[in-house]
Amino acid sequence: MIVAMVSLNLADTFVTFLALLGPQKVLLSFARVARVLDVRSLRIVAVATALSAAVLGVVLALTAPWLATFFHIGPAELALASGLVFFIYAVGLVLGIHFDHADAELEPAASRTTADAELRPAASRTAASGDEAAHGRLAGAADDLSHPLRTGFRAMLLPFVVSPLAVAADLEGSLTATHWGARWTVAGAFALVAVLDAVCAVIFAPLLPRIHESVLEVLSRLLGILLAAVGVGLFLDGLWALRVLDTGH
Repeated sequence: MIVAMVSLNLADTFVTFLALLGPQKVLLSFARVARVLDVRSLRIVAVATALSAAVLGVVLALTAPWLATFFHIGPAELALASGLVFFIYAVGLVLGIHFDHADAELEPAASRTTADAELRPAASRTAASGDEAAHGRLAGAADDLSHPLRTGFRAMLLPFVVSPLAVAADLEGSLTATHWGARWTVAGAFALVAVLDAVCAVIFAPLLPRIHESVLEVLSRLLGILLAAVGVGLFLDGLWALRVLDTGH
């Protein structure tokens, strides 16, 4: 399944979450956000998103049995849902499609603001409503840029704060626990990984904006291919758990 936490000791659980949500995955997303935020804002976003992810992970780990009962779900359903969402997200990375990525729309919009102000003829300012709509979009983009925490937080929601793979692993790890101590182990390991991600983002914040856009695109597509494979495997695990697939093959 998603995780193999047989002993549920802190070290093994930490390593598992490190593989699912470690700096090797989230720093690439932070590097994209760094294209539109300054170093100080990026560090604030890193701390805020890490804190949110840690709190969310702890809450889910401690309440997983009740959540599973309330929503009538189990490990198999978690694997199917998270695998499907993760696969769609990974395909988006491969194809260069950004799902609610703030930098994907704000940076081009910000660069268009100056260009449009210089190139637009004075006579066209009273023209059609299409110009007014475009001006409104640019004003909205500039407003987003003036709120770096909101912009960065939104961009890091899917890759970090509510990562489908990490959330599913968190829930499943808690569901396999037999006592409160084991659930606290899962919660603590998840929170430690989130803190480690924030520390790495804060340390490397001055370097992330210097990564060339072409390098980010290559790494994004490579990571997307790998994550798509993970999503497929997770989905197949869910089918296997529901006995949809023949285990003899």
